[in-house]
Amino acid sequence: MESNNKYLHRILHCIVLLNLFFSIFSFAQNKSIIGSVINDSGALPLEGVFVTLMPENKTTITDENGNFIFNSPNGNLSFTIELYSIGFEKKIITNEEYFSNKVIRMRPVKITELKEVIISSSGVSNQYKQISKLDIKMRGVNNSQEILRLVPGLFIGQHQGGGKAEQIFLRGFDCDHGTDVSLNVDGMPINMVSHGHGQGYADAHFIIPETIETVDFKKGAYYAEKGNFDTAGFVDFKTANSFSQNLLKVEGGMFNSKRIVGIFNLLNQKQIAKQQSWYVASEYNYSDGYFDNPQNFYRFNFFTKYKGRVSKNSYLQLSASTLQSKWNASEQIPERAVDEGLISFYGAIDPTEGGFTSRSNFNSQLVTTLKDGGLLKNQVYYSNYEFDLHTNFTFFLNDPINGDQIRQKENRNLMGHTTSYTKTTFFKKAKLTSEFGMNTRLDLTNNSQLSNTVDRTVIITPYKLGNITEFNTGLYVSESIKFNEKWSANLGLRFDQFYNQYFNKLESDVTLNGVGRYKAHAHIVSPKLSLNYQANSKTQFYFASGRGFHSNDTRAVVVTNGKEILPPAIGFDIGTVYKPTTNLLLHCATWMMDLKQEFVYSGDGGNVEITGATRRIGVDLSLRYEPIKNWFVDFDGNYAHGRYKDEPKGQDRIPLAPVISSTGGITYKKVKGFNGSLRYRYLSNRPAVEDYSLTAQGYFVTDGILSYTQAQYEVGLKVNNIFNTKWKETQFATETRLQNETAPVTQICFTPGTKFQALLYFAYYFK
Repeated sequence: MESNNKYLHRILHCIVLLNLFFSIFSFAQNKSIIGSVINDSGALPLEGVFVTLMPENKTTITDENGNFIFNSPNGNLSFTIELYSIGFEKKIITNEEYFSNKVIRMRPVKITELKEVIISSSGVSNQYKQISKLDIKMRGVNNSQEILRLVPGLFIGQHQGGGKAEQIFLRGFDCDHGTDVSLNVDGMPINMVSHGHGQGYADAHFIIPETIETVDFKKGAYYAEKGNFDTAGFVDFKTANSFSQNLLKVEGGMFNSKRIVGIFNLLNQKQIAKQQSWYVASEYNYSDGYFDNPQNFYRFNFFTKYKGRVSKNSYLQLSASTLQSKWNASEQIPERAVDEGLISFYGAIDPTEGGFTSRSNFNSQLVTTLKDGGLLKNQVYYSNYEFDLHTNFTFFLNDPINGDQIRQKENRNLMGHTTSYTKTTFFKKAKLTSEFGMNTRLDLTNNSQLSNTVDRTVIITPYKLGNITEFNTGLYVSESIKFNEKWSANLGLRFDQFYNQYFNKLESDVTLNGVGRYKAHAHIVSPKLSLNYQANSKTQFYFASGRGFHSNDTRAVVVTNGKEILPPAIGFDIGTVYKPTTNLLLHCATWMMDLKQEFVYSGDGGNVEITGATRRIGVDLSLRYEPIKNWFVDFDGNYAHGRYKDEPKGQDRIPLAPVISSTGGITYKKVKGFNGSLRYRYLSNRPAVEDYSLTAQGYFVTDGILSYTQAQYEVGLKVNNIFNTKWKETQFATETRLQNETAPVTQICFTPGTKFQALLYFAYYFK
């Protein structure tokens, strides 16, 4: 505890000194140009708009309340303000117009063009934001899995047909279901700590795809506001604040698949004009799936969101959602069972697998612009989550009579609070943006269970049963310094404290010393540094570095007496954003990341596994190209070289770590008439075990969509796996034994990817 206090005092001293430092600077601040930007169609504030003050060519971006600020133009009363944002018409305001009305309206456009993307020196860590905004405007989101595929270089694998959280691959990490990537929606965490199936389990299926407005992502561990799980990177989904039209959408097709989506505004035009918005959205989804055994997959989602101006300087955002999902599953199968003709490529060894999950959320956020120009954000969220999963990975390895089916079950209450204060000041030509923040999160689980079962309900052997309490407090400070229109930097420091407690209810748990309460705690300090150089209006170079971490499961750290609760990750990026012409955008980064040894709780076995330190080095390349009007080409290519640092050569491969991956496509888009898109995704072969004696096979899969659009409706055809490729979506090297075998075999077990599937849809838009 004395060590913890020492670090806390150091951080508090830093915060006090920085506050004093920038308070002194603020006295040197001249009279400023302050304004705000709102959406012309919904009257709500626009965040992330690029604002340029001419003729001085100073740039900035709007905050969450749509505000921007410049220091005075050196006594020059003749100036113009230029505003750019993807998806909106460019706006130019004269100084006369600015003084007559400091609230600027921007009108949405129906078709996005690459010329709208600008390379700006505003901000240090915005290298990916333009690409993410462009992609979602051009490609949209067609289904729940497409949500994650919007992130360049992020691959997913589903091995229970749509009910279970996807397996995630990013930057040479097999992130399992979310261990090394932080996922959030509207500021609320998706990842589950100390989860029944796996650490960081991130089931995003409670998000209705059509409600997503932006996907903000960054790679690496370089951002002070991000804490747990931000190692390979983070993804922040933001739902729309408002909709200009109501939507009713139905779709159906092969494998008895059907889906209905509705989005409805609840306020009239007078209320909308007063900067208020409230809508509801709902989704029903059903499919038998492409497996031999019907999946009977069912999912229901409901979501509602309000955002409005509640005072002159404050906006309140409230949302609530609920998810119910259940399914039968054909889980992973061994290759030999298919080769020997025991089952087909789409068959199952244990057809009684499946699951149920539900999640209900409440999320509130109040954002206030203070009299000093600072922005104060306060957020409170709560989730109730239920999970009940039945799987069988080893079949008859441990129990040759009843089989090895396991049940992972938990009930969780998740609650948290986040607050931050951001202030911009000026000193001569330098612009300083200071952000101070604090977040707290509490996870409480009841009867987290792991058991050997038969037919889902009959418990043969209980392995784990207990209650988990995990509490995390994080403090951070982030200082962005824009020295001039070419150079800027960011300095960040983060402190996280974790308290872990596990109440064991199972006397037979061999990893612990009987029934009772077990505790552990730890802290970590994470410094960050980024530099940005704007060579010209077409070229930007950047360097980013930092320390991040992901927490380990409470059931693991109490076994090891608190050892390696928070294994750190240290890395850096060197990259460039280049736009040589108005219709071509390139982004390239070289990166490295070291991850320290960790102790991992295996949710499938109930035991603690030890892995060694790793190093990953790689290259990311993104291209966005608009060769002619209405045609859009995108390409993302990624290479990662990952090895264990302390293992001998030839025995140092990181199992399932992606090596080469690529996604891309060509899109044709118009306001009215025919639209279409053809897309591919490629994942190369990769090692399944440390010596590469077993290979997880790569794949190349192509999807397409064709639609006809008018003002009030859209008709379309979606086709998955156009060429009906046989491919293995998820693969593991697993020791298994089938019922007729006398000895176990270690080989690749896999879940097949989707067959050719065609789906028709009809969408109706109305006021």
